Amino acid sequence: MQKNVLLINLGSPKSLNIKDIRAYLFEFLSDKFVVDLPKLLQQFIVRLIILPFRSRKTRNAYKAIWSSKGSPLIENTKIIAHSLKQKTGWNVDIAMRYQNPSIKDSILSFKKRKVKEIVIVPLYPHHAMSTTYSTKVEVDRIIKQYYPELRYSIIKPFYDHPKYIHALSEQLKPFISNQMDKVIFSYHGLPERHMRKSDASGEHCLQSSFCCEIDCEPARKCYRSNVLKTSELVAEKLNLNKEQWVASFQSRVTIIDRKWLRPFTDIVLKNLPKKRVNNIVIICPSFIADCLETLEEIDIRARELFYKAGGKTFDYAPCLNNDKNFIGLLEQLISEI
Repeated sequence: MQKNVLLINLGSPKSLNIKDIRAYLFEFLSDKFVVDLPKLLQQFIVRLIILPFRSRKTRNAYKAIWSSKGSPLIENTKIIAHSLKQKTGWNVDIAMRYQNPSIKDSILSFKKRKVKEIVIVPLYPHHAMSTTYSTKVEVDRIIKQYYPELRYSIIKPFYDHPKYIHALSEQLKPFISNQMDKVIFSYHGLPERHMRKSDASGEHCLQSSFCCEIDCEPARKCYRSNVLKTSELVAEKLNLNKEQWVASFQSRVTIIDRKWLRPFTDIVLKNLPKKRVNNIVIICPSFIADCLETLEEIDIRARELFYKAGGKTFDYAPCLNNDKNFIGLLEQLISEI
């Protein structure tokens, strides 16, 4: 059966021009589900504190990974869409939550082509207020405003789906050896308050040291619980014991709130050689497509940090991108709608 699919990823600046960098950061950080503060306070922090100091730093980071085709995130998302289209024959479009190609333009394109029904795939494996929920709210708003007749389904997070776990395990296998001391599962960091806000019961998330070990509705919709579950399932599939892996969190911004999910990836990497853990492989399961946070923050800066701390071997396992196992997962998830 022919399907029309929209893959949605986070977004990227249009170019390395400082104005484009600022435009992207401004839209991203103005999302009330990302910087979840009263609007006036949010805008004061974004406009007067973050943008003046972070824009050039962000541009320098992008410079290290920018290709002749532009943003790696957008290019890799296009490749995922092409691979899915090649495998299934479906019509597959892409959009970004922030900047271009925009969700609005994609929906208007479906309207122009008189498409009556679509399947939307947010490329985020784990539940999070700042990704899956923000994307759903924006999709609902745009479709209601510009194409209310459009029928649509949104794929749910797939953090524990057997095919996702299999794909990650296969991605890691080439790096697993007798010389490897530890696998680092590095996830995008979030403020602890996001976990609490996502807990509709208000009585579970971060209320105890073992909250993520309890199988319940709040845990199933909790980012921290989701990422730990992903790590545990992959470790189990690869027969790793508890001493051979650790889950950590990267990309924190502590200007607003210092209480972010721990442990921090950079601190973990700095301390491992002191414990005679010198040979590691690191993978970033919360990112489907390689991007700034994986290619620059991890494969460049985290690598340098680990070696500077005395580490010997640092292997980076790429994101799934258009891996055949991941494309197979997308095909199954969409077919089941």
